[in-house]
Amino acid sequence: MVDFWQPNSASLIHQNATVDVHAKQNDTQDLHARFKLERIKYRVFISNLQKEIEKQTGYRSSRKRRSESQYDYEVYHSLEEIQNWMFEMNRSHPQLVTMFSVGKSYEGRPLYVFQLGKRSRPQKKSVWIDCGVHAREWIGPAFCQWFVKEALSSYKYDSVMTRLLNQLDFFIMPVFNVDGYHFSWNTDRFWRKTRSKNHKFHCRGVDANRNWKVKWCNEGASSHPCDDTYCGPFPESEPEVKAVAKFLRKHKERMKAYISIHAYAQMLLYPYSYKYTAIPNFNCVESAAQNAVAALYSAYGVRYRYGPASTTLYVSSGSSIDWAYRNGIPYAFAFELRDTGHFGFLLPESLIKPTCTETLRAVKAIASGLLKKCNTEKNRFPYI
Repeated sequence: MVDFWQPNSASLIHQNATVDVHAKQNDTQDLHARFKLERIKYRVFISNLQKEIEKQTGYRSSRKRRSESQYDYEVYHSLEEIQNWMFEMNRSHPQLVTMFSVGKSYEGRPLYVFQLGKRSRPQKKSVWIDCGVHAREWIGPAFCQWFVKEALSSYKYDSVMTRLLNQLDFFIMPVFNVDGYHFSWNTDRFWRKTRSKNHKFHCRGVDANRNWKVKWCNEGASSHPCDDTYCGPFPESEPEVKAVAKFLRKHKERMKAYISIHAYAQMLLYPYSYKYTAIPNFNCVESAAQNAVAALYSAYGVRYRYGPASTTLYVSSGSSIDWAYRNGIPYAFAFELRDTGHFGFLLPESLIKPTCTETLRAVKAIASGLLKKCNTEKNRFPYI
């Protein structure tokens, strides 16, 4: 009867937990009655979801699409708009930007990535940032675009950003799940998965954050194709996951941080996702997370929880942060951006600017930390 927003699967519900769900209009009366019968306390946050959706997708004259100087970073953009913006940024900033494709999606769309940084030497330390792994989390791609805009406009003016772009390369993938994102704009606003077809079931798509080759399809992932957390028929079955994994494997010597932007919960998570054990370089990673959350808080006083994904959010297997960590990337983080459930996936466009501004501070803090040595960090750490 319902679409789970938080947690994203019924199996993750436990006693006294708060659960966010989206129900169809026709089912709401039955649901209200059932809640009363079961003595479950509830509140309606959004009574007309369709109206909220239309605020974010309806054509507005304020949507500035054409040139880069007119591009509006405070509205959500369709896949086509984002890709056109990428071409424009690539064309207008040849000294700092290189644009390339790591492969093609299930439906044949190119998977574009930006390399950002001063071309000083070939093998600089690098940071990977991806957004839009889950289609409905629109604030993700909005942040990736914001990051690129801020990096390019503040280079030479902001000393921290200048140092970061001089000494590091940033690989930015604004929309990881291109097919799903396109589908969320045109068909189902709350679509989460990829759009691959399953031969046995009519259900489509795989959870791109349960499809990585690390404890694949164990706890916190579903083997049923119709579930939102479906792990896929095999690890890296999704061409999007396979392409990014291949790229990261190829560059793993220089890749020092992996950052994946999600929503929503206001959390900063690091490995492990699949078990409760502490990671070998826990002190360094926890200290980086602490600094990032403090930097984020300094913007508007928004509090983020931070910690291992398994204990802070929930256990999940086949996640990208566990895979990145296992493949030798010492700092692997997943951000869960605003909010904590009032608007959920429908974060209003008026909150894009504050959300991206504070998140940028956190990402800059993580990247700056890579330029310093962490005392307790071992360069070669075991993966247990």
